[in-house]
Amino acid sequence: METMNPLRQDLPPAAVPQPCCVVLFGATGDLTQRKLVPALYNLARQGFLPAGFTIVGAARRDWSDDQFREEMHAAVSEHSRHKPVLPEVWRDFARNVFYQRVRFDEEADYAALRERLDTLAARRQTPGHRLYYLATAPEYFAPVAGHLHAASLVTAPHESAWSRLVVEKPFGTDLASARELNRRLHAAFDESQIFRIDHYLGKETVQNILALRFANAIFEPVWNRRYVDHVQITVAERVGMEGRRGQYYDTAGATRDMVQNHMMQLLSLVAMEPPGAIDARAIRDEKLKVVRAIQPLVGPGATGAWVRGQYGPGTFARQPMKGYRQEEEVAADSRTETYAALRLYVDTWRWSGVPFYLRTGKRLPKRLTEIAIQFRSPPKAMFASAEQLPQAPNQLVLRVQPDEGISLSFEAKVPGMRMKLQPVRMDFRYGSSFGGDSPEAYERLLLDAMLGDATLFTGADEVDYSWQLISPLLDAWSASEPPSFPNYEAGTWGPAKADQLFPEASSHWRRL
Repeated sequence: METMNPLRQDLPPAAVPQPCCVVLFGATGDLTQRKLVPALYNLARQGFLPAGFTIVGAARRDWSDDQFREEMHAAVSEHSRHKPVLPEVWRDFARNVFYQRVRFDEEADYAALRERLDTLAARRQTPGHRLYYLATAPEYFAPVAGHLHAASLVTAPHESAWSRLVVEKPFGTDLASARELNRRLHAAFDESQIFRIDHYLGKETVQNILALRFANAIFEPVWNRRYVDHVQITVAERVGMEGRRGQYYDTAGATRDMVQNHMMQLLSLVAMEPPGAIDARAIRDEKLKVVRAIQPLVGPGATGAWVRGQYGPGTFARQPMKGYRQEEEVAADSRTETYAALRLYVDTWRWSGVPFYLRTGKRLPKRLTEIAIQFRSPPKAMFASAEQLPQAPNQLVLRVQPDEGISLSFEAKVPGMRMKLQPVRMDFRYGSSFGGDSPEAYERLLLDAMLGDATLFTGADEVDYSWQLISPLLDAWSASEPPSFPNYEAGTWGPAKADQLFPEASSHWRRL
């Protein structure tokens, strides 16, 4: 018999959205099958979807409703966090799933889509609310939005039946392309209707940054330059270019793929001031202030530093691994960085002079995302006669993945007759403390989009300012010769030069 974890009792239920239709553009693609439909099934299984909820897959293949349902059943069976698929839940869920062929550049197909959606809304007696999800290649983001508007599939913000657009990353490849994409989306949708998704913001630990900082009196008073020595943000990946990923990655690189979006979001949540409320406008305003306050990386007034790398052949767990230039769909002389490390400064009253170190890379020894707050070392004179002086600084570490949780390290006396200090750790893990699986990031974000809650989504101005920071760096790299690539072996922690980002010999990258 299953017992209730006492820490989960009395938790308020999540709000249930109004009956609506989710239209998945790119419905036959990988993202829909691995993430989106499994997330929607899990929401249905947990009772978070209303009666009359509808899913319409939209893609170029000429599939029937039944064929689409069969494909999605296989996807849910493989990728859902709840296994096995419950027959009675799937039966009810599948009744709400439909398919409509839409060639993204064919105007007539959008007229047929409008007719199908109107028919479904009338038959199911739903009010016509629609959430359009762009799980397509980026070059179709703006055309699909434009065709939706031209086919009268977009309602104005003040109308009773709402229309919303969820846009996946990458949101542009530089400042100019991001601004052009925003311009074209705004021609079809109001900014309040656009939900730019960053799945990192749906992770429990990322959301818990706000709770940790602002719901606990013990952390916020020391969350500043007076007590913090530096901050490290790491997004490490063991994978390389599996599944023909090299075709996309060789045009993007680590900085576009991770730093401009995911890592900027993590940094802004760590460095932001307390918002006036836990709502989209207040939180976005404070995050934006952080991004605007980051000092330039290149040009006049630049204070940061950077290192880029590309992995070569290596060995991990006794298994040989190819170098990046030997991967499928990667140019033999590629200059694309698979590793990027930055030292940034946020010029605010709270953080002036405190370095933020960011690193991300492919083919590193571990898959791990974490934020480490390293505090200043205390005076050690009183421990001069101790058998072992304090060595490790206090660190507060927020683990985003794979084992979500928070740990705090501090010095303690070893039991015995003499004064000997040793670092110890207090550890909080979501799984062991609360029991049960945390919802997948896409479950939370899809539910929020249906509810119209944009708190965990990115605004146009955030995207613009992050590209204002990153684009000059990418331009400088394009205009100069890269380092001698490859400059780190697959299965190692990146280029040796990345250690030189720390100006003091006593500081270094955390061992993960």
